[in-house]
Parts: sequence; structure tokens; C-alpha cells
Amino acid sequence: MDVGKVETLVKEQQLKDQFENLEKHTQWGIDFVERYTKFVKERSEIELNYAKQIRNLSKKYQPKKSTREEEEGKYTWCRAFLASLNELNDYAGQHELIAENMTSQIIAELTRYIQDLKSERKTHFHDGRKAQQHIENSWKQLELSKRNFERACKEADRAQQYFEKMDADINVTKADVEKARQQAQLRHQMAADNKSEYSSNLQKFNQEQTEHYHTLIPNIFQKLQEMEERRIERVGESMKTFAEVDRQILPIVGKCLDGMTKAAESIEAKTDSAQVVESYKSGFEPPGDVEFEDYGQAMKRTVSENSLTKPEKPDKPGKGKSKLFFFKKNKLSLKLGANPEDFSHLPPEQRRKKLQAKIDDINKDIQKEMDQRDALTKMKDVYVKNPQMGDPSSVDPRLAEIAQHIDKLQTELQKFEGWLAEVEGRMPVRSEPTQRQSSVYDKQSNTPAANNNCAQDRESSPDGSYTEEQSSEVQSKVQTDTEFDDFDNEEEEMLPTIGTCKALYPFEGNNEGTLTLAEGEVLFVIEEDKGDGWTRVRRNEEEEGYIPTSYVEVFLDTDTKGLCMWR
Repeated sequence: MDVGKVETLVKEQQLKDQFENLEKHTQWGIDFVERYTKFVKERSEIELNYAKQIRNLSKKYQPKKSTREEEEGKYTWCRAFLASLNELNDYAGQHELIAENMTSQIIAELTRYIQDLKSERKTHFHDGRKAQQHIENSWKQLELSKRNFERACKEADRAQQYFEKMDADINVTKADVEKARQQAQLRHQMAADNKSEYSSNLQKFNQEQTEHYHTLIPNIFQKLQEMEERRIERVGESMKTFAEVDRQILPIVGKCLDGMTKAAESIEAKTDSAQVVESYKSGFEPPGDVEFEDYGQAMKRTVSENSLTKPEKPDKPGKGKSKLFFFKKNKLSLKLGANPEDFSHLPPEQRRKKLQAKIDDINKDIQKEMDQRDALTKMKDVYVKNPQMGDPSSVDPRLAEIAQHIDKLQTELQKFEGWLAEVEGRMPVRSEPTQRQSSVYDKQSNTPAANNNCAQDRESSPDGSYTEEQSSEVQSKVQTDTEFDDFDNEEEEMLPTIGTCKALYPFEGNNEGTLTLAEGEVLFVIEEDKGDGWTRVRRNEEEEGYIPTSYVEVFLDTDTKGLCMWR
């Protein structure tokens, strides 16, 4: 084996080794990017779980709805804690934002980049193997032409020697000598042809080898190097983004923490303690001095004008206890469950608050019943105009039941208002609306209901002093209010929109008061469904009407939803 061949083989082996090393390194780089992507994904899951736990914690310690308005809103420390819980909920939202940004800006981007990187790497190594295979095939072709030339030269030498031997032998015929001479010439010609082919293949191989080692392979290595540099830069950018995602939420987190601090600083101990005093003060005057009783004279107790006790008969010792002890006895009976309905067992101030709270609850119940009555009345009107949709008489039993319930609640309301007036040192004047009555209760425009109220006033009057004149005065006032209310309704401005709705199915609004719907049409909602199955909508400034609630999907505005519920 010649030196050139050995050198070529050594170079080919070194090149194969280099390709194997590069394959291992680039594959290790791709594995690193995949591992880093997995790391960011796990960090994102940690942020989501942390945010979920924080939200659950904030929700767990939120005050219950039944006690939030009564107790939690009274004291500054309760309001501060509620504000801190709300800030904590916003704080959890920032960690959810971290997870979301990491998923969109790092995980998704690196996942796509890994696929592109694998495809590019595969293309470069495919080109390298193809170039290496081509140079190996060219080398084999050169070796083959070289062996053919060598064999042809040896055969030409043997044919020449045979011809010379036959030419020197005198016993051989001239024809045999000529044949040997022609054979020698043929072998020499074949050797010359093989020599030319070998020379051509050698020249071609040298050119291809030069291009292979100086152009093709360096270009492939350069592309692999650039690919690796881009991969490294991409990893660095992802790590920078990893930190920036956290840094972006720091201002909002700082505001959340500032809100917690501000809430804590808003706590006022003196205000809260004054609120406690206001809530639980009894209203009693402190007792006066106890005077000296001279047993040397007839039994006679004198009591100061400010004392809580009253003079008792001396022949009944059991009656000589002060009302203070009687009050304690009532407290004992409270624990045993014998509470009087008028809260007379409580001190005056506390009794007044309890009666006021009871009146407010009754007014809320009246409001709910009246809302149901309005909804059923609207449904009945729709049934009257559209008999195919339902029987109007089917609503009457429920309306009668609601009317009875409203009358009962109003009777109970008057009873508690009478007790409240007693506590405040005055009787309620029925000819003028009481300040504690709800606006809905003041604006009742049903004349029969007003007459019923007047009758109930006569029956439930604490001293029976109400007269027919007062009842008629109330009735005339209710009728006057009804006329003004009707006038106001006529002059009522266009209702504001409280949301939108999208038609799920077509609807032919052939009846009066209804609108025709096209599937997919979007309309403005101006009044929610009150329980009768119809929603009031507006198409434009001139077209308003009712549509079936089940035919549309309603989207209410969050800031007006609470308002439209009490419209």
C-alpha cells in the first residue's frame, strides 16, 4: 500500500470521527433545550398551584354573606382584613400571569424551536454523509481503474515475452509468430487504454477530494457551528425572559402589598371601641344615691328622681327589688328561649335597633313578594295577548297567594312600627309615610291594597284611635300618589341597556309587544327576565319588545347587573 493511499484512509477516518463527535454534541445540545423547557413547565405548574392555593385561602376566610353586612362592615379591623383578602386575591392573579407568560413566551416558543432545530441538524448531517459517500465512491472508482491498469501492464509484458520467445524459436511457424505478435500489440493497447482511464480517474478524484476537504465539509461544519451558536443564544434569551416575567409583576405585587399596608393603617381602635359602646349601650340612666333609712322611725324609703326603682308597698317584701334585678331575670328567661316578640327584654337602645332591623327585613320580604307579583302580572298580560303561550287563569292562584302574603307582611310591619314608635316615645302617624318604610312600600299604587292597609291600621292600632277619616285620608293620598306615578311612567325616559343577547333560534314575533328574531342576531337587553320567561330587548331607538328568554343567550354587564335586578 502506497503512502498516498494510507494518508487518504487516515483522513477519511478522522473525518468520520469528527462527524460522530459533532452528532453527539449537537444531540446533547437539543436534549439540554428540552430539559430546560421541562424545567420552565414545572415552574409554571408551581406558580399555578400556588395561585390556586392563595385564592382558596382568600375565599376560605371571606366573611359569610349573612354576617358580612351586619358585623364585618361595622369595625375598621374587619374591613381592613377584608381589604387584605381582596389584595391577596389580586396577588394570586399575578402568579397566574407568571404561569401564563412562561407558557406563551418560553415553553411554546422553545417547543417550536426544538422541532426546527432537529430538522436543521438532520439536514446538515445528511449533506455531510452524502458528501462523504460520494468521495468514498470516487476513491473506489480510482482504485478499480488503478488495478485494471496494473493488470493490463502485466498481461502486456507476458504477451511481449511470449512473442519474443516464439520469434526466436526456429521450429515455430510464421503464422504462430504473427499471432503472438498481434496478441502482444493488443495487450499493449489495452494497457495504454487502462492507463488513460486511470489517469482520468485520478485527476477527477483529486479535484473532488480537494473540493470535499476544502469546500463541502468546511461549509457543513460552519452551518453546524452557526446552528449551535443560535441554539446557545436562544437558551440565553429564554433564561432572560424567565427573569423578566417575574420582574414584570413586581410593580403590581408592590401595589397589592401597599394595599395591605394601607388597609392595616386604616384600622382605628378608638372608632371601633366607640362602635361597640354604641351597639351595646342600654339606654338606662345610672341609679342615684341610696339614702339612709332610719329604722328608729316608721319604714319609709325615699328614692332619688334618677333612680331606676319605684316606691313599693311595705307590706309586700318580695316587691322591694329594683328593676335592675328584674332586667337580669329577663336576661335569664332569654337564655331559656322565652323571648318576647317585641324585644321588651332588651334595653331601650338595643330594643330600638332590633326593631329597626326587623322592620328592614320585613321591607325586604315585601320587596321580593312585590317583584314576584309584578313578574306574574307581566306573564299574565303576555298570556292574555298570546293565548297560545299559556292560560292566564293559571297565574291567578299564585297572585292571590302573594297578595295574602304581602298583606300579612304589611300587618306585621305595622305592628313592629308601633313598637318602634313606643320605644322612640311617639306613635306612628299613618297619614304621612314613615321614614323607615322602603321606597317600594311608599310607592304602592294598588288602591285595594291601600284600602286593606287602612283597615289593618284600624285593627292593629295600639290604642284603637284610628278613625275612618284617617283611612280615607290615606286612601286619597295613595290615589294621588298613583296618579303622579302614572304621570311619571308616561314621561319615563328610554331605559338604559344592561347587556346584550344573541339569538340561538329564529322567532316569529307576530303578537303585539314581541320582536321577530333572526338566528345569530345580537340585540340590546334593557330588562331582565322576571321569572315569566320573557326578556325585554331593543333593536334600535324605535324598536323595543319582548322575546322568549330560552331563545337567546344573555350577556349582562357586570356593573349594571345588580341594578337591573332591582329595577
